[in-house]
Amino acid sequence: MAEVSLKRVSKSYSTNHPAVRDLDLEIADGEFLVLVGPSGCGKSTTLRMIAGLEDATSGEIWIGGQNVTHVAPKNRDVAMVFQNYALYPHMTAYKNMAFGLELRYGGNWLERLARRIVRPQAAKELEARRREIPQRIEETAQTLGISQLLQRLPKELSGGERQRVALGRAIVRDPQLFLFDEPLSNLDAKLRVEMRRELKQLHRQLSATIVYVTHDQVEALTLGDRIAVMKDGVIQQAAAPMEAYRNPANRFVASFLGSPPMNLIRGQIERSDLQIRFVGGGLSIDVTQSGFDPAALDQQEVELGVRPEDVALFADEAPERLADLGLIDAGQADVNLVESLGDAELAHCRLTGSTQELAVKADARIGTPRGKVQLAVSPDQLHLFAADDGRNLRLSPAK
Repeated sequence: MAEVSLKRVSKSYSTNHPAVRDLDLEIADGEFLVLVGPSGCGKSTTLRMIAGLEDATSGEIWIGGQNVTHVAPKNRDVAMVFQNYALYPHMTAYKNMAFGLELRYGGNWLERLARRIVRPQAAKELEARRREIPQRIEETAQTLGISQLLQRLPKELSGGERQRVALGRAIVRDPQLFLFDEPLSNLDAKLRVEMRRELKQLHRQLSATIVYVTHDQVEALTLGDRIAVMKDGVIQQAAAPMEAYRNPANRFVASFLGSPPMNLIRGQIERSDLQIRFVGGGLSIDVTQSGFDPAALDQQEVELGVRPEDVALFADEAPERLADLGLIDAGQADVNLVESLGDAELAHCRLTGSTQELAVKADARIGTPRGKVQLAVSPDQLHLFAADDGRNLRLSPAK
């Protein structure tokens, strides 16, 4: 396996709209990194530049300690798995998995004869590797659970089986880097869950370096050792999944990760001698004990962010009882709608005296009170984002 380094990599199809902008990214040997973001953010373009299918407009791409910026795709020793499987319809699963290896180590009879004459020692080594192909395919098929499918054509396979064959074709090559371009997008929900688990287990078995592209934030959070959230060709944050989820670098990351996303409420900071309060959207919350650097709150216009699962609802709770629970008063709201999610309930609330909507996620076993409710939050789970550039004032207090 190999480490990957992208150094100020950019890609422009036109001067006005660069697809990727000055991207710097280090991927460790054996790491599972997920590039995630909305359509058009530049994640697939970045993957294709790593593979060599797209030329970088500027910058350098290093794989395994070698500068491969201008190296042909076939010489980069990478394997790519696509969304649409890309299997040859007239070949069996076995032939699809063997095809790349046979081209690399075999060739036609004339090519093999020429190698024996010109480079006999190299020809012997290639022939030995060629004889290993059946064993490598069988071992990979056993790992993926597709041994019984090797003699079937793609049309005789289900979507999940086709994706396993495509994955097996990549694995048998034993590349130094695996690239996945939204490989689960064509699968149904249940099969996506199964394949996510299998990919994670496979990564542990192979200790492989993997760069994985998806628009699905659930895939990103469950699969990656680290995720890089992209928007408009720029990495907004690269961090461990739960670090990005709990401590988003900016407003975009906060709103993109999570389902439902983080509640965002525009307002302002009001100071007194004893308190710093957020006021807006019908809320008035004391953020003095929320761990913010007071210097970061010099600007008045901010957005308050809180995850739906970090808001508590009470039918009637005295302020002193909230303090005992480590919570602070966040005002009142009316519960308009409650959605059942099986293990949880999602309450849609409207803050009293405001048009501001708030989503609250609660344990279904406890139940969600209806009508007028008291809101409470944990002070250390509150985020404040700058109104101008969206940065998280807890993480980046100064510009």
